[in-house]
Amino acid sequence: MKRFSAIAWIALTLVACSGSKPASAQAPANEKAPDTFRVNFDTSRGPFVVEVTREQAPNGADRFYNLVKAHYFDGARFYRVVPKFMVQWGGAADPADSKKWDVPIPDDPVKASNERGTITFAASSQPNSRTTHMFINFVDNARLDAMGFAPIGKVVSGMDNVDQIYSGDGENPDQGQIREEGNAYLTKAFPNLDYIKTARLAQ
Repeated sequence: MKRFSAIAWIALTLVACSGSKPASAQAPANEKAPDTFRVNFDTSRGPFVVEVTREQAPNGADRFYNLVKAHYFDGARFYRVVPKFMVQWGGAADPADSKKWDVPIPDDPVKASNERGTITFAASSQPNSRTTHMFINFVDNARLDAMGFAPIGKVVSGMDNVDQIYSGDGENPDQGQIREEGNAYLTKAFPNLDYIKTARLAQ
């Protein structure tokens, strides 16, 4: 298989394990995000800051905004790290939170390219499949644009810390087990993974 094809397949299957929301589950928040906002990430590798421009991808920006307000990412592990491609996270520390937010949002048109440092929602090959899983591009991945991956913003400081996120476990963590067990699975099976301490809206 050619390298391009392998990378494309990685991108297309980023959230393939996502399931449907149980009928009894409470719907997640859906507040409209500001036109622009910043999020301060404090991680085990150091801080970084993301700036989001809602016009680029309104549905994705709104979901990200609400996830951050709910402190959804606190404790989340960077569970898939592919050097010279991207770093992914999005499974909650508590599996109950993952299941609550496992509600797909509509796709956004791609208005910005997947350049180095951009933050983008992961998706499966099916339409309207984005939920909570996200990635930051380590390099310029413009080939993802035609595949429908719409960046919502960009890392504006601390990209050097993003570059240092632990990659020793590659793609080995299983997304299905992350969804079912959260950090109980990851901290036992993959104790070296870097993680998000907190993600907060900038004041």
